[in-house]
Amino acid sequence: MGYGRFLAKKAAFLLVTLVAALYLTVVISNFGGYLDNILKAQIAFEETRGCLQDPVCVKLPLDLRNATIADNIQASYDRRGLNEPFLQRSIRYTIDLLFFQLGDATVITSGDGSRDISVIIMERLPRTVLLFTTGSLIAAALGIWLGLWMARKALTPFDRGLTVVSITTTVIPTWVFAILLILVAFAWPVFPSGGMLTVPAPKDPLAYSADVLWHMALPLVAVVLSTFGAWSYTTRNLVLQIMDEDYVYAARAKGLPEKIVNRRYVLRAASPPVVTSLALTLIASWQGAIITETVFNWPGLGLLFFVAISALDAPVIIGLTAIYAYLLVLTVFILDLIYGLLDPRVKALRR
Repeated sequence: MGYGRFLAKKAAFLLVTLVAALYLTVVISNFGGYLDNILKAQIAFEETRGCLQDPVCVKLPLDLRNATIADNIQASYDRRGLNEPFLQRSIRYTIDLLFFQLGDATVITSGDGSRDISVIIMERLPRTVLLFTTGSLIAAALGIWLGLWMARKALTPFDRGLTVVSITTTVIPTWVFAILLILVAFAWPVFPSGGMLTVPAPKDPLAYSADVLWHMALPLVAVVLSTFGAWSYTTRNLVLQIMDEDYVYAARAKGLPEKIVNRRYVLRAASPPVVTSLALTLIASWQGAIITETVFNWPGLGLLFFVAISALDAPVIIGLTAIYAYLLVLTVFILDLIYGLLDPRVKALRR
């Protein structure tokens, strides 16, 4: 019951945090109403152009035509809630975000021409997941495996060499590796330096998949190179710290085999922070990387962020941020649920 109360309080706290984060996102993204003025100017331009391209509207007398355009503009303002006070409008936007009503983009469209933000995000999300989630999983698996070996061979030349490599690759951003790999691709054009598909794209499903993997090779290598070092170095230090705990020495004093000591006493105690890092990394990978996707022209959420910021498409920016906020809050709550299963000490402390 004590752990259940803790989870209930945690859920309530995360809900309040989510609402506050969404409201701040709406306020900050809108610059206190500045982007609303841009949206009003875009609506006025679109309604005026629409009337001038309509044969019936063009033939109207000038006064009646201007009145028709003004009425259409006001109707668009009312439909988008632009005539409401900013406080009321921002609260309404926040409530809409809580119920996943992301609205329509002002500039950006999906591949089929839709302005629905949900459609735009869901069109690009699988591409980002394919690249960054795959790269994050490979980097995590490689880094954790290397970190365990580094801990077992602590202070040996193997450990010292990999420590230097891990720290060096960690401090170098992914986009730096991306640029270096693109330069290599120009010198030895084995893999494409950008894009996701050959134009025209293959129609055969197997050829299509192979073409995507071929284009994904360099971005995937860049992601793995820039992230595996953090996993290996963190795992090494974490395992070494746990190996110095008293209960580990007590297990060895009982005569337990080293494999059992490592599996039951070291790895299980090290699992909560590792699982936390892995879960947060996966959630972050679903948002992509703005610079990396832009450098490789990979049509995912990172590139969508860049285009939305460049075009001042506030609804898309808000929608992307809201999705990430939901994923982050949900991940934190799920992690609290599984902490007690991974490490009984955590569950005991929270009762």
